[in-house]
Amino acid sequence: MNTVDIYTDGSSKGNPGPGGYGVVLKTNINARKELSGGFRLTTNNRMELLAVIIGLKALKSACIVDLYSDSKYVVDAFNQRWLENWQKRNWKKSDNKPVMNIDLWMMIIPLIKIHEVKFIWVKGHSSNIENARCDQLAVTAAEGYNLGIDVEYEKMINNNR
Repeated sequence: MNTVDIYTDGSSKGNPGPGGYGVVLKTNINARKELSGGFRLTTNNRMELLAVIIGLKALKSACIVDLYSDSKYVVDAFNQRWLENWQKRNWKKSDNKPVMNIDLWMMIIPLIKIHEVKFIWVKGHSSNIENARCDQLAVTAAEGYNLGIDVEYEKMINNNR
């Protein structure tokens, strides 16, 4: 099985506001790929999750993945078994409040069943070169033109008005 390092980051200019994600994939054969995209209205956490989804979807076959993120929200959801517990509680947190971003969590679940994924937290805005590059990609995407529509987020916002 191929091994891949995936670095991810999400950004939001205002929270909510325009947002973007950045992904760097590095393989054991020194191949490298960068991915990014932006949305007109979203949140930082949604972009952090979308970066993970985009990174894992970019893989052509099952891989052993070290996934690096500066998002405790993402990393702890797996390493602290939050995601597993949310599902057991019918998508409720321990305080019985609903889990946010269920649509994105539901997209991640089948992806982590395909790959052997280890989630690793890295300190944001520090000396990690690849995390810094992901941040740059995410910020640039969020500041871009012709931003996409985060349909599920905007639908949620409109339903809560």
